[in-house]
Amino acid sequence: MAKLFGTFPVRYYGLLFAMGIAAAYYVVDRMYKKEGIPLEHLERLAIYVVLGTFIGARLGHFLFYQPEYFWKAPLEIFLPIAKIDGSYQFVGFGGLASHGGALGILIAVILYCRKTRLSFLWVVDRLAIVAPLTCAFIRMGNFMNSEIIGKPTEGSYGVIFQRVDNIPRHPTQLYEAASYLVIFVLMAFLYRKNNRPHGFMFGIFLILLFTARFCIEFFKEEQVAFEQGMTFNMGQWLSIPFVLVGVALMIYKNKPVPATVKLTNGS
Repeated sequence: MAKLFGTFPVRYYGLLFAMGIAAAYYVVDRMYKKEGIPLEHLERLAIYVVLGTFIGARLGHFLFYQPEYFWKAPLEIFLPIAKIDGSYQFVGFGGLASHGGALGILIAVILYCRKTRLSFLWVVDRLAIVAPLTCAFIRMGNFMNSEIIGKPTEGSYGVIFQRVDNIPRHPTQLYEAASYLVIFVLMAFLYRKNNRPHGFMFGIFLILLFTARFCIEFFKEEQVAFEQGMTFNMGQWLSIPFVLVGVALMIYKNKPVPATVKLTNGS
């Protein structure tokens, strides 16, 4: 944990989350400039996506994993506080669900496209390139905070998260971060070579990222008690619809198009 502005705590997770957003902004900025999109559209996109990410991830966490908070402690959903020993204390935001964040981003992009009149599928194709990069930063933040730990390796290899116990465990946060960086490189390569309709790259992204997430979940400890004994945990069940949508997009959009397609096409 780092300290900034006196006693205000800044955790690795928050720092790496911000770094991931900054890196994504830089890459999208280059794409917008290359394709002649006005800068004000990029600035608006950044605002919409950041708000969509946070609101969706926060709501998703409590909807999917702790629904009782909606009537038990609604203030703690959107405020970085928790009631401890009878009084509210600053604890930061300790629950952000990536699947909820993904849904929040999609809703935000729909609203953004209504304002800018850009093609929805054109926009999500570009976000599909940078989203894995941001996700990699976030998972590295989870690793630094000893969050979303893996199951014991049953051997001498693995990472010991001393905040949790002294058992060697799978560093699933690093597994995900590495997978997402590979996906980012692949998506960047496809962006340079892409001659498919808008939405095709987004379909590839959904399949790759959520398949990786589904597979790595087998090595993770359960996040909440109700997942114990389940064949697939909540993260895996929530990943399946995204993969199916990705497959549908790739099948529907699997045909080459001229390089001079306008932004309003393919939506």
